[in-house]
Order: sequence, then structure tokens, then C-alpha cells
Amino acid sequence: MSKTNPGNFFEDFRVGQVMRHATPRTVTSGDVALYTALYGSRFAVQSSDAFARAIHYPHAPVDDLLVFHIVFGKTVPDISLNAVANLGYAGGRFLAPVYPGDTLSAVSEVIGVKENSNGKTGVVYVRSTGYKQDGTEVLDYVRWVMVRKRDAASPAPEPVVPELPEAIAPEGLGDACPMINVGAWDFDLSGAPFRFDDYAVGERIDHVDGMTVEEAEHQIATRLYQNTAKVHFNQHSEGQGRFGRRLIYGGHVISLARSLSFNGLGNAFHIAGINAGRHVAPLFAGDTVHAWSEVIEKTTLEGREDVGALRLRMIATKDRACADFPLVDAEGRYDPSVILDFDCWVLIPR
Repeated sequence: MSKTNPGNFFEDFRVGQVMRHATPRTVTSGDVALYTALYGSRFAVQSSDAFARAIHYPHAPVDDLLVFHIVFGKTVPDISLNAVANLGYAGGRFLAPVYPGDTLSAVSEVIGVKENSNGKTGVVYVRSTGYKQDGTEVLDYVRWVMVRKRDAASPAPEPVVPELPEAIAPEGLGDACPMINVGAWDFDLSGAPFRFDDYAVGERIDHVDGMTVEEAEHQIATRLYQNTAKVHFNQHSEGQGRFGRRLIYGGHVISLARSLSFNGLGNAFHIAGINAGRHVAPLFAGDTVHAWSEVIEKTTLEGREDVGALRLRMIATKDRACADFPLVDAEGRYDPSVILDFDCWVLIPR
């Protein structure tokens, strides 16, 4: 019996299969500092213990997307080690805050499988849940990933494609944000004057800035999350693949877009839910990422006078500024520059 793990191939997955993933990870202040170094995130609540305490957090929480990436990374050896690409996300909820010193682990359930028409790959749908050391659920989400088959001649399974919500209802959002003291929110220190009522449905925001991705950065990022997918690490194998080089991890793009969104959404301090996400096109080292957002819905939250929720459609592009808000053409085809189409709920002071 081999003592090494080649990863699961498409035919190894079955609906209802539950996987408890290896290597729980204690999040440290070093992880937080490195995450800031990689993406330059400037949201005050996650950057300053003093700011966070003033509004009634015990201290600065770990960035929501760092929590997402660490939980995601736990799942890779079992779900996407042999992936061609991660395709999308839905139904993601941040359920409890995470602080340095907390230990994260993950469990996934396979909820759908469907072989592709080429017979060489298939799509696997999984619901993954992240837990703290005391069993508290901190995050759950669905993703679907294209995975290689071990043997193209193996029979196709009965296709099962789960029904996924178009969006999370506001009342279904999690409790990762405690009740905050808006009176103590310092708008000078947060870097933006705008509150919930200053945004309108249909408003589009060009986040102006751009960040060029370096090879070393995305390699460090995926190692930080213990994401071992071959498409991100192994140039020897990927050099012989369809792109001839390593793909940038899709989550890296999400974090870049989120950090860029500070310019225009500086007080939207917490991602409460991931409604949908699609990696439209690949990103490679040397490309420059820009972003823009549209407010597609806004709502107050029952029992909360402190924050409101904005539903954002966040678009990231490569090597193209976003002053004209590139997205789709008259026939509904994505602009060639678009690499990410991400739909999320964020919380912002009222």
C-alpha cells in the first residue's frame, strides 16, 4: 500500500461522502501581518485593536477572507489536489468571529457530481464548514471544482447538481459581527466618511487603484493557507499543461479585489455572506488587477440599529482600469479583461 497521497480524482467522489480534513491551523498575529503584506488591506476594524475595542469587539478580528482561505486550504488535499480549476462559490456565511489564537479545522460533504462531456474531467460540488477549537462554526460555503479523472474510460456517475440559492436572505446572515457602538466609530481613522445611507442601489464605484501580481506573492499566499493544489505550485507539471504556467489561486484574486475596494467602500468592514462567485478567466503573475463594485441591494437588519447590509457585485479585471465599468457586451459575453464576478453581502455602519 502506498503511503503517499495522490489526491482524489473525479471517480473517487460520491454524493453524501463526508471528509474531515487534516491539519488544524492556529491563526496567529503573524498570519494577520503576512496577509496585510500580501494584499495591503486597510479596513480599520481588522487593522487596529484600539479601533476594534472602541466599537465593542474584544480586539481586532481576523480578516474574513483570511478565515475563508485557511478553511479553504484545509479542503484542498481531499477536494482539489487534482483540480483543473475552481469554478465558483455560493451560499457562504461567516458565522462567528475569529481572533488570533483560535484554531481552525474543516469538514466537507460532497453534494453533487457531474461528468463533463469530454469524459476526462468532472465537476464536484462540496459544502465545506470551518470550526473553531471549541466546535463553534465560523464559516460554511459551497464551491464547485473541475477535477481530472484518473481513467477517462471509467463510467460516468449519475449526475447530481444541487440547487443553490441565488443569494442569502438578509435574515440568514451569520453572527460574526457583534453589536457595535457606532457612536465610537471614528470616521477619520477609518479613512472614509460614508455610511449605509450614503450608498444607493445601482451605484457603481470604480476603486481606481491597481495591483500587479508577482510570482512570489501568490506562492507565499497559497503556502500561508496550506493550499497544495498542483496548478498553483508545480511549474514543472503546469509548464506542460494548457496554459504553460501556474495559475494564480482564485482566492488571491478575491482578496486583491476586496483590498482595492477600500477606496470607495472604506467603512464596509465585514463580509457577512458570499452569495455567488465565478472565476471568469485565469490570472497569471505579471498581470495587474483592478476592481469596481455595484450596489445591487441594500437592507437594514432586524434588531440592529448599528449596521446595515449592502449587497455588492464586485468585478475584478486584469490589465484594464475600470473607469468605464467593464463587464459584459450586448450579447452577455464577459469583457476579455474580466477575471472575477463576485456577489457578496457587506456590513457598514448606519
